[in-house]
Amino acid sequence: MSETFGIRTRNIFDPASREPFKLSRSKLELFNECALCFYLDRRLGISRPPMFPFTLNNAVDALMKKEFDIHRAKSSAHPLMEKYGIDAVPFTHEDMEKWRANFVGIQYHHQPTNLIITGAVDDVWTDRKGNLMIVDYKATSTDQAIDMDSEYRRGYKRQVEIYQWIFRRKGFSVSDTAYFVYANGQKDRSAFDGKLEFTVQIFAHKGNDAWVEPTIVKARECLMLEKRPEMNPACTYCSYRKEAARHPIK
Repeated sequence: MSETFGIRTRNIFDPASREPFKLSRSKLELFNECALCFYLDRRLGISRPPMFPFTLNNAVDALMKKEFDIHRAKSSAHPLMEKYGIDAVPFTHEDMEKWRANFVGIQYHHQPTNLIITGAVDDVWTDRKGNLMIVDYKATSTDQAIDMDSEYRRGYKRQVEIYQWIFRRKGFSVSDTAYFVYANGQKDRSAFDGKLEFTVQIFAHKGNDAWVEPTIVKARECLMLEKRPEMNPACTYCSYRKEAARHPIK
């Protein structure tokens, strides 16, 4: 069967299969957002409409990686680390590029559920004692102070906590503290002049990954259901589907 928009024939969970099933960090977050959307996606192959690619954000991400890699090669601290009093250097490991690669990332096979949890990190730093610090690069453009407690940025915190959980299960000593390196594009310049200037801030987050494993177990239970779970009333995608179904196309 050929694939059409929103319908997949690959990467679909089969309850009868004994093969491990890969579940990315983003799909675990999808389960947190809405069990029905998660079920439609991973069990039935019906994905949410794709978002537009954040190409400027991706460019900032790529350049930040190159910048920190210069210091990784020298085992030196980036000036931002020194500015924020972070006693660390970029972590050097032979699998760093794999850990960063989309659709590969760092992976851990959770035996109780037979799910392989994956996630692509932006960076990893290490302190003098060998404790790893998960780092995520973010880009935005706002005149407001960046609020790390806003609703959608709480998802960023869950993101790094999943990474902390995976790295710990892989045998690494991981600090509870993760960092967000935030690049904020400035709109108050007199002209564009072919360049966009950023201010860069670092925000610390003390993670707690205690929720991760119970959520993985619940996600597996959801995938095993033969009947669709209930929609999340706060899910805009489900609300759209529900309203659209009331007005069928004739």
